[in-house]
Amino acid sequence: MKCQHCEKPATFHITELTGPEPVEYHLCEDHATKYLHASENAEVPSPTLAGVLAKQLKIGQTAEELARLDKKACPICGITFYEFRHQGRLGCPHDYVCFEQELEPLLVSIHGEKRHVGKQPLVGQQNTADQTELIRLRREMQDAVDREDYEKASQLRDRIRQAEQKQKRGGAA
Repeated sequence: MKCQHCEKPATFHITELTGPEPVEYHLCEDHATKYLHASENAEVPSPTLAGVLAKQLKIGQTAEELARLDKKACPICGITFYEFRHQGRLGCPHDYVCFEQELEPLLVSIHGEKRHVGKQPLVGQQNTADQTELIRLRREMQDAVDREDYEKASQLRDRIRQAEQKQKRGGAA
């Protein structure tokens, strides 16, 4: 894909979510730098994702470094940093650990804190470690099915059922 302003390859793909409709920009490094510096200088009541990422990624990063970062994936749910940047959602609680270095400046910039300090629900809280384990087991089972290793998939299915039963017993107690 080419830059919207010149013939260079677009290495930055920015989606602005500040207006009523999302607006996508496909820019080369030079035009992305100009765009992100302009968004930093403009007085905006709340920080834009583009502005926050610009500060975090320190625009001087090379396209190779950005590509390497985008390929980083969570070993539990498999979401890549690229998918997070485009969807704005993480895949599982373990992503906060996996992408800690990348998320910390983003969270501090947006929320002013890197840990939750607000209210938490009293009802319906589940052990995130158990939830993460279920996500990992389901992913492994799907991988086994894709590889046509049905024996391994059936073993994983049984482990998933045991984990789900354990959660139900823990929730009813």
